[in-house]
Amino acid sequence: MEQKPYRYFDLIMAVFVTVLVVSNVASSAKIVDLGFNLGGVPMAFDAGTLLFPLSYIFGDILTEVYGYKKSRRVIWMGFFCLALASAVFALVGRLAGEATWQGYAGDAAYAAILGGMSSGGIVLGSLAGYWSGEFTNSFTLAKMKVWTRGRHLWARTIGSTLVGELVDSSVFVVVACLFGIFPWSLFASLVLTNYLFKVTIEALMTPATYMIVNRLKRVEGEDYFDTTTNFNPFAA
Repeated sequence: MEQKPYRYFDLIMAVFVTVLVVSNVASSAKIVDLGFNLGGVPMAFDAGTLLFPLSYIFGDILTEVYGYKKSRRVIWMGFFCLALASAVFALVGRLAGEATWQGYAGDAAYAAILGGMSSGGIVLGSLAGYWSGEFTNSFTLAKMKVWTRGRHLWARTIGSTLVGELVDSSVFVVVACLFGIFPWSLFASLVLTNYLFKVTIEALMTPATYMIVNRLKRVEGEDYFDTTTNFNPFAA
């Protein structure tokens, strides 16, 4: 069957993948402390949390406009690009550093800042959290769209994010703690802070999401309902 041409699908996919890779680099580079507690839990999170919620917003837009099948393709593309970025950082880390560079930066600095993108715990946690969270988010939104007959977009975007981000944050931090990347003493703080921050960003961005979704539906002539979709993440 001939594929319907879309004007903005590839652009959205490119931005989605860029946000994903950059946010994971930032996550490896720094943990941010907001300087206050919530219920006795310090509000500290990896720096990628500042950008990563945008990947869920773009994921919502993709599923809402183009459907789960198209979104599935983008999720897998992001997965492989993130894996490729991690492999490149691992290779670079194993190469000998030039003498002048060793003097003002050095392998120790590289390992401390970017080594997380190539370390087993961060890579596995990022990939597992991203994969499970994005597919959960896309599946939830697609199902809710059918159940609500396309009404109440805000409920779908926020509802799917509540589920997807909880899965993503929990899986990522569990794996990272198991590998000793983060201490278990930070488990509750990292999960809670990541989750609350990402969901809050999604809620605040709802007006922009409405605007982008409505614009894309008009321009692309598409408003896909996944009534007969195969939701297997590994389906063609």
